Amino acid sequence: MANTVHIRQVAVLGAGVMGAQIAAHLANAGIKTVLFDLPAKEGDANGIATKAIANLKKMKPSPLASLMRADHIEPANYGSDLEKLKGCDLIIEAIAERLDWKLDLYAKIAPFVAPHAILASNTSGLSINSLAGGVPEQLRSRFCGIHFFNPPRYMYLVELIADSQTNPAMMDALESFLVTRMGKGVVRAKDTPNFVANRIGVFSMLATIYHAERLGIRFDVVDDLTGPRLGRPKSATFRTADVVGLDTFAHVVKTMTEQLASDPWHKYFTVPAWMQKLIENGALGQKTKAGVFKKVGRDVLMLDPSTGEYIAGGQKGSDEVKALLKITDPAARFKALRESTHPEAQFLWACMRDVWHYISYHLDTIADNARDVDFAIRWGFGWNQGPFEQWQAAGWKEITAAIAADLAAGQVMGDVALPAWVAARDAVHTPEGSYSAADNALKQRSNLPVYKRQLYPPTVVGDAAPLYGETIFENDGVRLWAQAGEDVVVLSFKTKAHCIGPDVLAGVNQAITIAEERYAGLVVWHPEAPFSVGADLMSMGPAFMTGDFASIENMVAEFQKASMRLKYAAVPVVGAAQGYAFGGGCEFLMHCSRVVACLETYIGLVEVGVGLLPAGGGCKEFALRASIEAKGDIVAALKDYYLSVAMAKVGTSAEEGQQIGYLRSSDIIVFNPNELLYVAKAQVRAMSESGYKAPVKPKAFAVAGRAGAATIKGQLINMLEGGFISKHDYLIAGHIAEIMTGGDVDAGTLVDEEWILKLERERFMKLLKTGKTQERIMYMLENNKPLRN
Repeated sequence: MANTVHIRQVAVLGAGVMGAQIAAHLANAGIKTVLFDLPAKEGDANGIATKAIANLKKMKPSPLASLMRADHIEPANYGSDLEKLKGCDLIIEAIAERLDWKLDLYAKIAPFVAPHAILASNTSGLSINSLAGGVPEQLRSRFCGIHFFNPPRYMYLVELIADSQTNPAMMDALESFLVTRMGKGVVRAKDTPNFVANRIGVFSMLATIYHAERLGIRFDVVDDLTGPRLGRPKSATFRTADVVGLDTFAHVVKTMTEQLASDPWHKYFTVPAWMQKLIENGALGQKTKAGVFKKVGRDVLMLDPSTGEYIAGGQKGSDEVKALLKITDPAARFKALRESTHPEAQFLWACMRDVWHYISYHLDTIADNARDVDFAIRWGFGWNQGPFEQWQAAGWKEITAAIAADLAAGQVMGDVALPAWVAARDAVHTPEGSYSAADNALKQRSNLPVYKRQLYPPTVVGDAAPLYGETIFENDGVRLWAQAGEDVVVLSFKTKAHCIGPDVLAGVNQAITIAEERYAGLVVWHPEAPFSVGADLMSMGPAFMTGDFASIENMVAEFQKASMRLKYAAVPVVGAAQGYAFGGGCEFLMHCSRVVACLETYIGLVEVGVGLLPAGGGCKEFALRASIEAKGDIVAALKDYYLSVAMAKVGTSAEEGQQIGYLRSSDIIVFNPNELLYVAKAQVRAMSESGYKAPVKPKAFAVAGRAGAATIKGQLINMLEGGFISKHDYLIAGHIAEIMTGGDVDAGTLVDEEWILKLERERFMKLLKTGKTQERIMYMLENNKPLRN
């Protein structure tokens, strides 16, 4: 079996929350998907699956790239539809975590599985070999574990687990499919209970719960200290348990209790009595609106485990310990935590120490190497760095000595010595590879061909630093670079959140000049998200405060020139986007020859949030497109574009961005962000090699004029009177209407792009001089959220 697999149709068995969301993400990828469940007892036999598909459209955050994707999932049932399995290339079982139920289902479907099809279980912790033992013999070599993390659309990690008889070539092919088509980071896990991420991540949560109780640290303080301050998600520890579901968390812990009896930490594999009581009372967390935390009105209450009652929450960690967490040098930070006598500092040190002890003891049995552990925790639990990375960054030898000292003093959770390999090494991650305890060797990354598409793959602490080519040009805002011998040059912004200020604008112009002179084309790409949050409002600050509006207007004009240069460059310019592409970032993409966008690109013209309007060519582009698309009625063609701008509509996926019009149907959507640059360069070369010609500037196009603006404003009055928008919103929306309809001219008047750009500048400056807009700008700069005034 080759390292590629042609998966055209997939069946998902089980229409519960997880199965339905796996089906949704397969549909996102354009793969025909059949979602199975039990026959409904009444009415349509497919009723259970049909209801699950309908529920996908209601979920937030949405598992669907756009709502229409739900229509690409076919409902089915085990009673009358098993014949449909014969057309499937991959079958993913996602039913409840009961070994007997799963084995019964495998026996039932076996006669209908195609000879080439892969059968995989989405179990989160059951033994793959135990499952495989009940799989019909003809399916055994094509059976494996494929563990998606919840929610499947957004979580990068998938764990692949082989059975002792699984065909290795099939696993390689399946990994390649998951990486490119599904956009996932794959970790090969060994067949141990809960595999890699849940085994370590849940142990970390159990250690946190244990030490919090031992040292008397409140739940809200724990979450304040173990979230972003520790390089972890905002949901931290107890909020994460609420989000996952206390019953789900307890189930994973139960698997550890039942299947890891010989684990030296086994006595800690239990949920505390207060959590068990919550579960018994149906307080399961976010899904039941009460768990460790409960929101009442605007107040977030917290369970007091000593009384079982909810009390006021929101308490933060002590200033003393928060100051220690701000120490930038990891070695100094953990040394300070270790030496502090403050209970919160001792709590944090103990939590990390026991995780480090645990992962070193179990590395040989749960993962191929330390890199896989770190990626599993980063991708599955959202840590900025994996636990081995944190250990190495804090000083391998120093941390090892500190753990050994605590072991000797009887202060650790696990009463076992550190493995001998720990003291023998100076690090687990090196440029030559990451350490495998099972093989006592350094392991390089996978050499599957699919990873050649990742020009700059994810790295771990200790890897060789990525070499982003030779610098061709650089200023304070951008770096233009190229790999030796390549014909495509790359422009990367250096600013915070890749915002666009004078240096970026100058850099864009210079980059295009260089690309036109020496290269086949240009890619605008950054190693990290976001693509751009838009114009740098801070850079306008001095001129804004002194009333130097002329310099701001000049900057707006420069912004427009940069957008137009992107559009009319003599060589193809491809924008490679992921994360936020807001305001000016969106406008830049709208002017590129083509965009390659990661599925998780959130794109929109959001300027009204700061009391302004798009003035980098966004209004102009929509006015031009409406004129081209109009079939005698420009206002009708313009309406949806106008509403998107006036209501600051954001596409919450690249596909939604296409539907709104920020991205064109010819733009490319990729699922794996690590493949963006590879695909973008390929697009530049394809356009160049096919004889790229810059677009011809339209000499004139028709606009809707003052009559069109009046029609649009009539709808705005209804929104104003209904209280849906404020008076200032009405003012901004009116300006946008007048720009996009061409200003004070008759309907059908022919204008050029510069005419609309001039209107953008003029109306932008008018708004900038109003008190309400100035209030919005200052509020955004101070609070990082919009003000509706």
